[in-house]
Formats: sequence, C-alpha cells, structure tokens
Amino acid sequence: MNLLSVEGLASVTNVLDLAGVFASALLGGSIARAMDFDLFGFLVVGFVSGLGGGMLRDTLLQNGPPVALVDPLYVPVAIAGALIAFLVSFSELTWDRLFTVLDAAVIGFWAVVGVQRTYDAGLDWPAAIIMGTITAVGGGAMRDLLLRRVPAVFGGNALYATVAVAASTVMVIASALGSPSIGIVAAIALSLGLRWGAVRRGWGLPNGREWQPKSTLGSLLRRGRSLRPDALRLLRRPGRRTGAGSVREEHDTTGDPSPGAGAGSSFDG
Repeated sequence: MNLLSVEGLASVTNVLDLAGVFASALLGGSIARAMDFDLFGFLVVGFVSGLGGGMLRDTLLQNGPPVALVDPLYVPVAIAGALIAFLVSFSELTWDRLFTVLDAAVIGFWAVVGVQRTYDAGLDWPAAIIMGTITAVGGGAMRDLLLRRVPAVFGGNALYATVAVAASTVMVIASALGSPSIGIVAAIALSLGLRWGAVRRGWGLPNGREWQPKSTLGSLLRRGRSLRPDALRLLRRPGRRTGAGSVREEHDTTGDPSPGAGAGSSFDG
C-alpha cells in the first residue's frame, strides 16, 4: 500500500535529493578542512561532492538537463553545506560521529532518488538499481578523483557501494510491490544499519589478497612485493639455463660440483 500520492512522492524525492546535496557538500567541506584548503577549495569540493552524482545520473538518463542546472535550489544548498564546513570547526570526535551518520544517510537518500528518477524517465528496474547506485556514490568518487585519492567505491573503507546497491534494490522491490513510500523508509534504514555495522564492526567484502591461489608463489606474493633471493632459488627448476649455451650445474650440500663435472667443464650436447 502506497501512503503517498504521485505528487507527494515527487515532493519527498526532491526533499531527499536536496538533503543529500547538503549533507554530501558538508562532508566534502570536512575533507577540504582536513587538507587545509582555502574558501574556494571548500566551495569546489563541496560542489563536486554534493552535485556530481546527481548530474552524472541525469546526464546518463538523457531525460532533459540535469536537475541541479534547472532547479534554483541545488547550487545554493551545495554552497551552504560547504560554507558551514568552512565556518564551523567541530572536534575530531564530533566530526567522526557526524561523518558516519551523514555518509550513511546520503547513501540511502540518493539510492531512493536515483531509483525514482529512473522510473520517471521510463526505464525498468535494472537501470533503476544502476542509477540508484551511481547517484549514491558518483559524487564521492568524483571528489576523491579530484583530490587524487582512491575512490571509496573501490573498497578499503568497509562497505560503501554495496550499501548503495542494497538500498536501491530494496527501493526497487518495494516499488514493484506498489509500496514506494515503505521502500523509502526501508532503504534509508538499511543504509544506516549496514553502514554503521561496516564502520563500527568492520563488515566488508573480501579483498584480492584473500583470494590469491594457495601456492608457493601466491604465499610469497602475499608476504611482500618482491621475491627474496632464496625464494628465487627454491622456485628455479634444476637444469635451468643461466647463460648462452650453458646449463647451470647442480651442487650438493657440501658445495662440491656434482660427480663428473670438473672446474670449467661443460656437458656435451
């Protein structure tokens, strides 16, 4: 059962979108503060962080100009978030708590908005999940690339894009069941819960190192970037050629040449 009319659902979507813009611009401003940027740097990072994901989504949907360029509220809201981060200095503990909550809320807000905008453009549920995910993580990825950081969407900071996919999927399922209003609440609640568990309890997906083959070479690669000389000796096959027209001779544990091989002698072909 849908508790909102079509107009009410559109209004809630716009409010959530603007809330996501403000919160993400605030988060971008907090990163600009940590990097000791000036006022213009705050505004640029806040603008990209707050509006990047939505503009990327609207460009891909090709359903008219991006909302941020036609709605007069979006740019001022993004600037307001960046300015608050510039003017208000919070303690590190406060920022840590605020960042965790806002980050989780933004993922849920924008997953919902991305799904609704995709349905409004006339596309089906696979595109809705993709666009919900892009809306949720696109701005943060653009910001990280601008600052020459590894985007959080690639992992390394617990669950991020996975939360966006899960929230988008919940919204899609609820919409298919005719209850998008319930889907909004469920998607945001799921985003908050998963992101909190990821940050506080260390939930995350396995990384590449955990999936390397269980072999001698794999173990060596996991222990360090380069192979040690003794490891190379262990991996070298007997009789491997060491130079043009010569074959490396095997030695016993006493260091003496193998029987029948004198100093400077070689095997006949």
